[in-house]
Amino acid sequence: MNERLFRNAMGKFATGITVVSIFDNDDQPLGMTINAFMSISLDPMLISISIGEGASMYDKLPQVKSFGVSMLSENQQDLSLYFAKQKELDYEVEFFEQSGVPVLKNALANLSCEITEQVKAGDHTIFIAKVTDITINDGDPVIYFGSNYRYLKEI
Repeated sequence: MNERLFRNAMGKFATGITVVSIFDNDDQPLGMTINAFMSISLDPMLISISIGEGASMYDKLPQVKSFGVSMLSENQQDLSLYFAKQKELDYEVEFFEQSGVPVLKNALANLSCEITEQVKAGDHTIFIAKVTDITINDGDPVIYFGSNYRYLKEI
């Protein structure tokens, strides 16, 4: 086994794409694309996200008490690339404030979350958070599988 084989195996697991967002020290929204997101519990409502040591938010997220999660729709692939620092946009990203955290406008779902635990796991930190607010919109997700973006299709 090696890192490349592990990455290839993990690429066989289809995931949705989310953007985690916080307010910076100047009350400006900061976002980062992640696909390491998981629902943990219904009672209480808990989710987790995993952030790598080299990520732009790795040092910032532990300093805040809450964050937003925006589940991207099929027409928001460009936002995924933008927040992964892989593409520039020719328009301004639209956030709105939901229960004190920034979330993306027109996402499939937006969660407002309060951090309850942090667990160091290898070169990542797993943040466990209580969901404090939810917004849901209609649409289909953008999916990541085999190192490519994919879309749901009805058979």
